Amino acid sequence: MIRVWLALVGGLYLMLAVWCAITPASTSQSVGFTLEGGSGQSEFLVVYGGLELALGLIFLWPLCQAAVTRYALTVCLIVHGCLVLFRCASFFLFEGIGGTTYSLATGEWLIFLISLGFCLTQRTSKSDSSSE
Repeated sequence: MIRVWLALVGGLYLMLAVWCAITPASTSQSVGFTLEGGSGQSEFLVVYGGLELALGLIFLWPLCQAAVTRYALTVCLIVHGCLVLFRCASFFLFEGIGGTTYSLATGEWLIFLISLGFCLTQRTSKSDSSSE
C-alpha cells in the first residue's frame, strides 16, 4: 500500500516536472512568478523542473527496489512537512494569494498527512510485532 501511495506521489511530481519544463511561462504565471529572460528562465527550469523530477524519481524508486520504501516515505514526509510549514507561514505573511497556490497547499497537506499516517502505522505495527 505504501509503495502504491509513493508511486502516486511520484507520478504527480513527474507530471509537475513536465509541466514546468514544457510550459514554464504558463506554469510560473499560475503561481505568480514572472520569468525574466535567461537567468530567471534557467532558475525556474532547474529548481522547479529539476527538483520536481528528482522528487518524482525518489518516490517511484520503491517500485524498482522495495528495500528503499521506508527511506522514500521518510523523504516524502520530511519534504511535505517542510512545504506545509512554509506554506502556512506564507499565508500569514502575504496577501493576494491565488487559487492555484491554495490548490497546491491542499495537495501538500494531503500528501503530508497521508504520509504521516503511513509512518505512524508502520511504526505502530513494528512496535507491536517486536513486543510479541
